[in-house]
Amino acid sequence: MWPLYVLLNKFLKTEEENVRGSDGDHSRFVESYTFGRSHEAILPRSHFVEVPHIKQLCTWDCGLACVLMVLKTIGINDCNIQALGELCHTTSIWTVDLAYLLHKFSVNFSYFTVTVGANPNFSDEIFYKEQLPNDLVRVDMLFQEALEAGIHIQCRSMSEEEISLFILSGKYIAIALVDQYKLSRSWLDNVCVPGFYGDKSGYTGHYVVICGYNADTDEFEIRDPASSRKCERISSKCLEGARKSFGTDEDLLLISLEKK
Repeated sequence: MWPLYVLLNKFLKTEEENVRGSDGDHSRFVESYTFGRSHEAILPRSHFVEVPHIKQLCTWDCGLACVLMVLKTIGINDCNIQALGELCHTTSIWTVDLAYLLHKFSVNFSYFTVTVGANPNFSDEIFYKEQLPNDLVRVDMLFQEALEAGIHIQCRSMSEEEISLFILSGKYIAIALVDQYKLSRSWLDNVCVPGFYGDKSGYTGHYVVICGYNADTDEFEIRDPASSRKCERISSKCLEGARKSFGTDEDLLLISLEKK
């Protein structure tokens, strides 16, 4: 296992200051961040951020619940799921909708995805079939206007190693789009085996907050708005399987806990 807990804290701080410059562009810092340099300091073997667990109210508002968890974590308490829903003007929530919500509340974050825009290849998935024709134009327009709105989108995937390092730095949490079926079945086996769930399970899009990591057990701590459990641990391999399932576009919002 690679040494997740070894990293240069001093380098982390210096690089962040250098790339932010005068405009405070957090996304440029994430773009320039590298993990292969010499190490002068040691990150903790585990780190967990106290994130309040908030349950979703409907089948479609898990993303809104995750945004609300983030807002409360950074000290924004004068909001609720209903208000976030009104800001979205839709019950078909995509990651780009969550990005615009975070931007409205001046949250520092970087948006990672392997597909910029609504992926037309999802049209055969039952989960997307009903809403996708209506969402294509709206979602593509949001992506097109994102840069002008100040939302920087990086067209690449974040690896589990990168996510764990950012979590261990103590400065970040994340909202991830996952396949809910694969995530919920993870308790049956601590190792996700390709093809284990079969083709009949179907993709079900769901959002969770990633707020901790333990290098000794190689487990992430998450907040699942669909679960009655306030704290859940999931193996890195299971999270990767749920996060990289077809239908997710490997969407991830990496959120800085530092205020602008």
